[in-house]
Amino acid sequence: MTSTATLPPAGAGAPATRRPGEVDNRAAYAGFALAYVLGHGAAAASHGDTPLLGLPGWLPVTLLGTGLTTGIVLATLAAVRAQRGATAPELLSGRLLAAAWIAAFTALALAITGLTSVLGAPELQSVLWPAGSGIVVGLLYLAEGAVRRNVLHYGLGVWLALTSAAALSLDAPGLYGVLAVAGGGAYTLATALEHRRLRSLAGPSQH
Repeated sequence: MTSTATLPPAGAGAPATRRPGEVDNRAAYAGFALAYVLGHGAAAASHGDTPLLGLPGWLPVTLLGTGLTTGIVLATLAAVRAQRGATAPELLSGRLLAAAWIAAFTALALAITGLTSVLGAPELQSVLWPAGSGIVVGLLYLAEGAVRRNVLHYGLGVWLALTSAAALSLDAPGLYGVLAVAGGGAYTLATALEHRRLRSLAGPSQH
């Protein structure tokens, strides 16, 4: 009788409404959106035979690098917060996904360095890095979305990988423009959709 009386009612409490390991990607998506729009947008506006803006070469790179770094930090913090209360298998999955980012970008750096060295065309780095980064990030999102059962994250990965690969067929101004519009726009849309996704997960706690 006593033990039965002390049991909480079924379904009570917020922890039952949101599984451990659920990552809130809104801040990271917003950071990456700014990086794509400002960084790649500035590069697109300052390249070509008749550039729209006479920007110094370091500015687009700085804008992109700052935005990407901010997005990575925010994504890491969100992933760490999501690991609280996670099971051992979920913790292992999180660590393996984090290691995959390091391995993937190390492989990309080696591939670009080797390719431009063999071809004797170091200027290709300005094209291969933006597109290659988009492809790598997209494929990593595919893996994360599958592991975390996050369809939005998975879909964003598909879009980033395909558009970044397709952009390689364009000249430098066009490539940067596609990345700014397609990539930045996708991240902006994903930020709004992520808000809706999280609200749908938290919905049952209100009843």
